[in-house]
Amino acid sequence: QVQLVESGGGLVQAGGSLRLSCAASGRTFSIRPAGWFRQAPGKEREFVAAISWNGGSTDYADSIKDRFTISRNNAKDTVYLQMNSLKPEDTAVYFCATTGRAFSSMTISMFDSWGQGTQVTVSS
Repeated sequence: QVQLVESGGGLVQAGGSLRLSCAASGRTFSIRPAGWFRQAPGKEREFVAAISWNGGSTDYADSIKDRFTISRNNAKDTVYLQMNSLKPEDTAVYFCATTGRAFSSMTISMFDSWGQGTQVTVSS
């Protein structure tokens, strides 16, 4: 089992930037794909971005493509989400997750370890 702890959320004005971090503990994290998801009030949790175990492949939701960047540092067992040009509709709780499955078109059901989430609020 992998334990995940997100940080870096907060309140930012529209057009601003935030970088989320997800620190992992567990021996297998560095060989597992990882992803970011978000859940806005009253809405279902949705996919944001995913990254392969070595960072060589990434995938993004269309709504955030070209604004968000996922990356990882396996030496630090950490995954990042750089969020630029933030919009009020990006307001949500952001969750980090990891999976034992091979990287592909990732869906929520593929992920077996989740963090507790970090709140991101974008004001207009």
